[in-house]
Amino acid sequence: MHVNQETDTLVARLRALFTWRGGGADIVAWWAHADVLAGLGPALARLHAHSRPSIVIAPEARGFILGPLVATAAGAGFVEMRKGRADGDARDRALIQDRIVTRSTPPDYADRTLDWVVQRRVLRPWHRVLFVDDWVETAATVRTARKIVEDSGATWSGAAAIVDGTTGQAHPELRLRALLRVREL
Repeated sequence: MHVNQETDTLVARLRALFTWRGGGADIVAWWAHADVLAGLGPALARLHAHSRPSIVIAPEARGFILGPLVATAAGAGFVEMRKGRADGDARDRALIQDRIVTRSTPPDYADRTLDWVVQRRVLRPWHRVLFVDDWVETAATVRTARKIVEDSGATWSGAAAIVDGTTGQAHPELRLRALLRVREL
């Protein structure tokens, strides 16, 4: 569902710059065009404008491109969702455990289980949190982000993505909205 003419123009540009290469999605051209970058933050923020998020959370790596753009457009802060580290001994992990919120995903699009970490001090109970990413395939990372938000006592506002690749799977509890469905590319 496109919200306005600016979003329609942006979606047309995203389609024009997108290609499939070797069986995979090639989206690197999206980041190389200033007009696309300028439009992504506001367009993704509009998908959940009614919830008035106070924090945008996004996973590394491409989420770190989009998260600040959406946060700025929404008048919100930005929190990094980093891939957890399995290295380090148990004592080191215990020392930082009180400073982080950690959750593991169910299997993702590549059948991997990933650990995700957020600094506890930047995600507080009074926050309304919007998750942002470029592409949602299985919603595994979105579900994990929601658990992290709930673990912190904050409120889940929803999820916004450029592309929803979940192929029609229903995820009403995630409130996932996207600018494009994968079949539109």
